Amino acid sequence: MSHQRNPLPASFRRLAWSNLLAQAAEQIGLAAAPLVAVLALHAGPGATGWLQTAQTLPFLLIAIPAGLLADRMQRRRLMAGAEAMRAASLLLVLALATLGGLSLPLLALLGFVGACGTVVYGVAAPALVPTLVEREQLPTANARIELARTVAYAGGPALAGLLAGITGAAPAFAFAAALSAAAVVLLAGLREPARGDITPASGNAIDDLREGTRFVFGHALLRPIFLTQVIFAVAFFVLHSVYVPYAVHQLGLPAFAVGATLAAYGGGMVAGALAAPRLMRLLPLGVMVAIGPLAGLAAAALMACTLLFASAWLAGLSYFLMGAGPILWVISTTTLRQNVTPQRLLGRASAINSLSYGARPIGAALGALIGGSLGAGACLIASVIFFGVQAGVILLSPAVRLREQPAPAGA
Repeated sequence: MSHQRNPLPASFRRLAWSNLLAQAAEQIGLAAAPLVAVLALHAGPGATGWLQTAQTLPFLLIAIPAGLLADRMQRRRLMAGAEAMRAASLLLVLALATLGGLSLPLLALLGFVGACGTVVYGVAAPALVPTLVEREQLPTANARIELARTVAYAGGPALAGLLAGITGAAPAFAFAAALSAAAVVLLAGLREPARGDITPASGNAIDDLREGTRFVFGHALLRPIFLTQVIFAVAFFVLHSVYVPYAVHQLGLPAFAVGATLAAYGGGMVAGALAAPRLMRLLPLGVMVAIGPLAGLAAAALMACTLLFASAWLAGLSYFLMGAGPILWVISTTTLRQNVTPQRLLGRASAINSLSYGARPIGAALGALIGGSLGAGACLIASVIFFGVQAGVILLSPAVRLREQPAPAGA
């Protein structure tokens, strides 16, 4: 295992700062939208549910086109355009709210546009990283990218709530737009190495998509990783969709304790991202790949234990593990995917990976069905079963037998 300690290059540092600003803008915007909907537009639960749908739908609709574009053009330019689109959508929300012209349909439409920028940026970034750093630096670089995401995930909603409490919800969009604009400026000054493997724009998009799909689902390492991610997303949202009412009614937790247990998820993500580079130097790659799915299974089992022992500490530890383990998974499997995928296919491979997020609403719907008919306890048991399946998928794959990162594709 490598002990490469060379400093990350300036071009990557620009990307990392841009990523932090973009992720913060995304989380502030996502948190501010329902606040504006409820406080200014008097939306009810149904309306805010549709707003959430509009803000997540691009993960299903835009990921694949974004991957095709990321393999057909400069990734830096694509990301800058996507982030500028998000900044424009945030500024439009602010302008409409200030002028009194904002409505729920417009808020949902602009939320959809902004989320399209999020998806394009998120698909292109992992494809850009390997062109900016040495192979030995990939684990550290990916950990830096994920750390920014986790910090934004943990702090963005709180910051949006603080801004809303002080100035009203709408100005939070101004702050988010400023962060997005700064992210665009950083990307504009980034030097992206020239690529000789850009897929020609005149190529057939269907054939390009087939090529990427055939590569990912035909690869002995990438196929089980994708399947594990899909089942993990279903399992997590089966649990997460019923947790708040379960914590209040079955565990008897007050609101602040419910918030604290949910905050443990973000704390786990940050802890995992900080520990990842060192752990990846100390542990075999296969162990790193297995940690995330096994941590998910352990977390689900701990939450199921609250059926017997009502405890905020058990629930908080469950969410902490649910955050820490999967972040280690994301960093190790992202590095693995970057190594085994040819440069010209990285955008499409990243896009197919992003499609696993589309399983989240499936898990939430299953949670609603199971919880509505059998109760929240049944959801906790079902989630343990689903987490057991995803752990089994990865443990039976050749990925857990890897000692170190495979040689780069084409080496």
